[in-house]
Amino acid sequence: MALNHLSLLRPLLCQHLARQLRSPLATVSRVRAPLLYPDNACHPAATCARLYATKKSKAKAKGQSAKVNINTTLVEDIISLDEVKEDMTAVLNALKDDLTRNLSIRTSPGALDHIVVTTQDGKFPLNQLGQISMKSPLLIMVNMSGFPEATAAATRALRESSMNLNPEVDGTIIRVPVPKVTREHRENLAKLAKQLGNKAKDQLRKVRSNSVTQVKKAKEGHSEDTIRLVEKQIGQMSDNISADIDKQLAAKTKELLG
Repeated sequence: MALNHLSLLRPLLCQHLARQLRSPLATVSRVRAPLLYPDNACHPAATCARLYATKKSKAKAKGQSAKVNINTTLVEDIISLDEVKEDMTAVLNALKDDLTRNLSIRTSPGALDHIVVTTQDGKFPLNQLGQISMKSPLLIMVNMSGFPEATAAATRALRESSMNLNPEVDGTIIRVPVPKVTREHRENLAKLAKQLGNKAKDQLRKVRSNSVTQVKKAKEGHSEDTIRLVEKQIGQMSDNISADIDKQLAAKTKELLG
């Protein structure tokens, strides 16, 4: 009889024992889980993402060339960086003047002022040789009575300009019909603007090359690191001006093409 009762109690004892064995593990799990991943801590995936982002940003920073800013007074015996900057800026300013004076959609008296006329006595702006006036919205007059001997040269300069002009001569008076603004004319002006931009970049490269050559000649008495830094500074200055040239060209092209 006792054995029969024991056999009936065995399943209950096994279930109770199983619950007792599982209980501590569950307790540990419940206690440790918040410690491993508390609400204010980073999840492993988020941590990895942040580490990856950090490495990515470092790699990006490494790929960028460090900016150089040398005290010009410390390298005056090598080269005058102020003069180099002035020469480079002069290239940019000359381009701005060319784009403004020679590449205009609508012809006006002021647009003819700075057309260069080559004479036996030298080169002169047209407005120094003749009186320019607007006779009508479709006609500009250039009175060359002050320098009649320069009439032929002025006519040639007008015809050879990039403004699509077809001047007509009547004694010392040059009549300049205002050209219609066609799409073809706009595109031709945009091409000329690009040519002026390329010419400016060639001049800029020449300034840079001459400056670097001057620096290399001054290697004696200076450390290689100093020479490299000066060359890098010149390159950085050139890159900045080149970027400004691109901006000027892009703005002018947009204006010309409409």
